Amino acid sequence: MRVVIVIHEGFQLLDMAGPADVFATASMFRRGAYDVEVVAPAKGHVRASGGLTTTVEHSLDSLTGEIDTLMVAGGLAVPRVRQDGDVIAGLVRLAARARRVASVCSGALLLAEAGLLDGRRATTHWLAARELAERHPEVDVDADPIYIKDGDIWTSAGVTAGIDLALALVAEDLGHEVARDVARGLVVYLHRPGGQSQFSTPMAIAAPTREPLRDLLAFIDANPAEDLSVPALAGRAGMSERHFSRVFTEQSGGLSPGRYVERSRAEAARRLLEATDHPLDTVARLTGLGVSETLYRVFRRHWRVSPGDYRRRFHSKRSPFGEVEQPCT
Repeated sequence: MRVVIVIHEGFQLLDMAGPADVFATASMFRRGAYDVEVVAPAKGHVRASGGLTTTVEHSLDSLTGEIDTLMVAGGLAVPRVRQDGDVIAGLVRLAARARRVASVCSGALLLAEAGLLDGRRATTHWLAARELAERHPEVDVDADPIYIKDGDIWTSAGVTAGIDLALALVAEDLGHEVARDVARGLVVYLHRPGGQSQFSTPMAIAAPTREPLRDLLAFIDANPAEDLSVPALAGRAGMSERHFSRVFTEQSGGLSPGRYVERSRAEAARRLLEATDHPLDTVARLTGLGVSETLYRVFRRHWRVSPGDYRRRFHSKRSPFGEVEQPCT
């Protein structure tokens, strides 16, 4: 399958390199499954925002033939690139020859400029989501998921979410077992579901300025089965319950203690489902959620899949290198 990744001057290097490595690793499990090419508005050296340079052999205009997957990288230069009519026209031409089209990070803004997201549900880096929605009201922007599939159009959130999107494409093409093996081989998450929020619990709030609260968050995340009620947490922080709730909510940007605890426990449950064979009742008990029914409700609320479905799709103990050549020397 031919994968074409479009980059531009000032692109985000990982937007290209992450998916490219996913497809290359998948080709070790299914030999020759993918053929990855990188193109740019003009062939030659293309400098990434981090200073590294990639050499491309084909320009948008010179690329010929059918394409299985067209993927567009983002980066800080996207606001400038989208003003280049030749680039946008080139994307339209390539998309017409592709089975499916995808974007990484702010690359969604380039797809939108080309009219490829009209009437579609799409996501992008959370910092660019408002701009995408305001500039392109014809696009149904959802800033929360790490990637979204709408028909033959795939969009993903910021930077590393491009790896998740590429793993999802591999799963669609070659099956979930191969995608899991690729993830294990690259030592990344075992293929996070697209409905997962861009924001993990620690990422979802700014670091509290008060040291007792910073220590308390670390305690919550490390001890999900402990008593994490407001009275218990307030006592640990040395505050009255009312004062603790007010300070916590202020320091967390509006997230209440109870909401933080639930999100932290949901993440703990996700990790156990990926790494262990514990029954759901045991997972619920170890993460402070009590019983499997509560685990189900909380997991659906935060990850948008059931615990059982998540485990069936993303849990594997099989060695990823058992049937292929060792990818590292």
